Amino acid sequence: MKNTLGTSITLTLFGESHGQYIGGVLDGLPPGLPIDLEYINKQMLLRRPYGRISTSRQEADELQFISGVKNGLSEGTPLTVLIRNENIRPADYDNNLARPSHADYAGQLKYEGYQDGSGGGHFSGRLTAVIVALGAILRQALENKGIMIGSHIKRLYGIEDRNFEDYMKDIITLNGKRFAVLSAETDEQMTRAIEQAAGEKDSLGGILETVILGLPGGVGEPVFDSLESSLAHGLFAIGGVKGVSFGAGFALADMKGSEANDQLAIRDGRVVTLTNHNGGINGGISNGMPVIFSTVIKPTPSIGKKQKTIDYVKMTEEEIEISGRHDPAIIHRARVVVDCLSALVLADVLAQRYGSLWLRS
Repeated sequence: MKNTLGTSITLTLFGESHGQYIGGVLDGLPPGLPIDLEYINKQMLLRRPYGRISTSRQEADELQFISGVKNGLSEGTPLTVLIRNENIRPADYDNNLARPSHADYAGQLKYEGYQDGSGGGHFSGRLTAVIVALGAILRQALENKGIMIGSHIKRLYGIEDRNFEDYMKDIITLNGKRFAVLSAETDEQMTRAIEQAAGEKDSLGGILETVILGLPGGVGEPVFDSLESSLAHGLFAIGGVKGVSFGAGFALADMKGSEANDQLAIRDGRVVTLTNHNGGINGGISNGMPVIFSTVIKPTPSIGKKQKTIDYVKMTEEEIEISGRHDPAIIHRARVVVDCLSALVLADVLAQRYGSLWLRS
């Protein structure tokens, strides 16, 4: 089993959706890094459910730092956080029916019935609360070094948000919004679509587009530990992510080389590319331009409609109508998870290049 991400700076997750606690260990931090609870809680707020577009399950998400923190600063030793699960209802999952497109059956095959299947157990999106809590520490450290991360809901059920225009201004705007879109009209349309899906006992997915500003050129490795593969490795740890592309992504398939190539120029003594179809990465290494990638989030698999399934213990075909408290869409909550997990990955690759103390200086 592998529940740890990273090389120089590592994150290990533990816990289950309806267990007593979820938590994580962040190792490899430099000593003296600020652990700013106000900043962390602002990030946690962006993940919290609200309104008719989210689950009705509410958790306080109070953070208990039990090691690695002293007087608001990292000690440089393993930093451990616990988050108590308070609003739990494991009885909602007291059966052996595999929920379609969940990990119930795959988990049964791997763990042979010893797993806690309530609410998806260790596979649950509940564990993303830990990713946000610990990733926020490194997100703030990166911001202090001039590296900014921001994401918006680019597409949801055929509804398109506008493109990034002024990257820095747009990132600041997005990071202050719970529903991260750039257009007020899009906000209304997407919200209405999610509410309609909820009323139909259904769900929606979409595409997040993320921009990273200020990342130095020369970060990443060729071939196996490319910047793309490192980011994708982290992003695919988020339940519901089914696709990651960089720059123009799959649209490159419809371009000629003369259209896809990012031609080079010098502006104010700095090398730039005139376009950014490659998303700020060449040969697996950052080139100093904004890093841009898109992440596909599938529709939430927990829906109230009747579906065909199996009882994986009795090995019989059954039908299921999923009860409990579920999100009609997770994309608006997943956006801060993508941002904070990206910060974890970036901090790790930067620590490999410059040493972890660079993050504090």
